[in-house]
Amino acid sequence: MAKKGSDNSVSRIKTGSFERRLSLTRAGLFAGTRMASHMATNWLGGKERREQRHKAMLSSQARFLVEELGQLKGSVVKIGQVMALYGEHFLPDEVTEALHTLEDQTTSLAWPAIERVLQSELGSERLAQLDIEPQPIGAASLGQVHRARRLSDGLELVLKVQYPGVGDAVDSDLNAVAKLLKMARLVNFGPEFDDWLEEVRVMMHREVDYRLEADTTERFRQMLLDDTRFIVPRVLPEYSSAQVIASTYERGHSVNSPTVAGISLERRSELGKAALELFFRELFDWGEIQTDPNFGNYRIRLAGEPGAEADHDRIVLLDFGAVQRYTDDFLQPVIQMIRASYENDLGAVIDGGVQLRFMSRDWPTEVLETFGRVCMSVLEPLIGDPSEWPPGAVNSAGQYRWKQSDLPSRVARQAARSAISRYFRVPPKEFVFLNRKLIGVYTFIAVLQAEFNGEPMLRCYLYPENKRPDTSASVSGP
Repeated sequence: MAKKGSDNSVSRIKTGSFERRLSLTRAGLFAGTRMASHMATNWLGGKERREQRHKAMLSSQARFLVEELGQLKGSVVKIGQVMALYGEHFLPDEVTEALHTLEDQTTSLAWPAIERVLQSELGSERLAQLDIEPQPIGAASLGQVHRARRLSDGLELVLKVQYPGVGDAVDSDLNAVAKLLKMARLVNFGPEFDDWLEEVRVMMHREVDYRLEADTTERFRQMLLDDTRFIVPRVLPEYSSAQVIASTYERGHSVNSPTVAGISLERRSELGKAALELFFRELFDWGEIQTDPNFGNYRIRLAGEPGAEADHDRIVLLDFGAVQRYTDDFLQPVIQMIRASYENDLGAVIDGGVQLRFMSRDWPTEVLETFGRVCMSVLEPLIGDPSEWPPGAVNSAGQYRWKQSDLPSRVARQAARSAISRYFRVPPKEFVFLNRKLIGVYTFIAVLQAEFNGEPMLRCYLYPENKRPDTSASVSGP
C-alpha cells in the first residue's frame, strides 16, 4: 500500500477537549496575571513612555500565546491563522503580527497516525489499490497531503487527509481561544466581536467539512471546464470520505518561483489577467468566492513542459475549503460601489458604503467623502486614467504596473492621513472576507510582475451588454 519513509513529524495531536482546554486555560491565566501586574505598575512616567511599555507588553503577550497555540496544533492553529487574516478590526496590531507567524508552523503528523485514518475511512480493499507516499508533499493546520498512484492504471493522485479529531474539536477550541484572549486582556468583547467570532466558527466548520469541499471542487471544475486558462483537480469519490479528499495530481510551479518569473512579460500578464477575470466571474456571475488568498492554493503550469497538454500557460486552482456564497443583498451594494467608482460617482459610492453598514449618514460630510475616495482608490488599476497614475505605476505603453504601483501601501497611507479612523465602523463580515480576496488577487498579479490595464475587463462585467473577453485561448508558450 505504501512505501516506507521517514520524516520530521509529530506522532500525535492533542485533540481531547479537556487536554486542550487545560493547556489553553493555563496559558490564559499566566498571561492574564502578567498583564494585570503590568497594568498595576505602568502608571509611572510620561504618556509616550507608558504607551511604549504597553505596546511592548502586548507584543510579549502575543508571542507567548502564539507559542502556546502552536504547540497544540490542529484547529487551534487554524483559528489563530484565520484571526491573523481577518481580525485586524478586533485585535491589536501586535497580536495579529504574532498570529501571522502561525502560518509558518507546518509540522506534519507521522505516517502511522495518517495510515490509521486512511484505514478507518477507506478500508483495506480500497487502500490496496493505491501506492501511497508516506512523506507528505504539504502539511497544514488541519491536515496534510500525500501523493499516491493507482496501481491498476498508474493514475497519479493526491490524498488530503484530515488530522484525527480536529473536526470534533472546532467548537471547544474556538471557545477556548476566545476565553484565552479575554483572560490575557488582549481583546474587548462586544456584539461586533461576538458576531465575527461566530463567522470564524462557521468558516472553521466549513474547512473541516471535506464532503462539502469535494462537492465545491467539482462544481468549480465544471464551471471552468471550458476555460482553458484554468485547471481544477478532478475529485475521485471512490477514494474520498468525510476525512479524506482524493483528487488528481496536477503539476505546476509556485507562483513566486524563479521559473515563473523567467517567462516573458506578455505571458505573465496573461496569467494576471486570468486571475483577475476569475475573481470577476466569482463576484459578478457566480456569487461564490474562494476567499483564502494563500499562494499555496495556486500553481502555474507552463506551456511546453512535460505533461503540459495545452499550448499555453495555465493556473492550477487548489483547495476549495474556504469558498463562500454571498447573497444579492450583500453583493448588489458592493457592485454598486464598484460601478459608482468606475463612473466617478462619489455620492453613489457613499450610498453603497452606508448600505453595507460601515459608513453612516451621521458622519461629517468631509469624513464620508474622504472614506469614499479611499474606497475608490482601491480600484485604481481597474478604473483609473493612466495620466493620473503615479509615474512608477505606468509603463511606456500606458499599461498598469501592478508590482511597481505600490497600491496597497499608498491606500493605507491615504487612510492613515485622514480622520476616518475615528469614525470607521467594523464592516460586515462578508466584506472583510471579500476585501481579503481582492488584496490576494492584487498580490498574485503583483508577484507575477504583470503589466496590463484592468479597465476593459471590468467594463464588460459592469455592463453585460458588452461582449465578454474570449476565454478560449491565451498567449502561447515558446
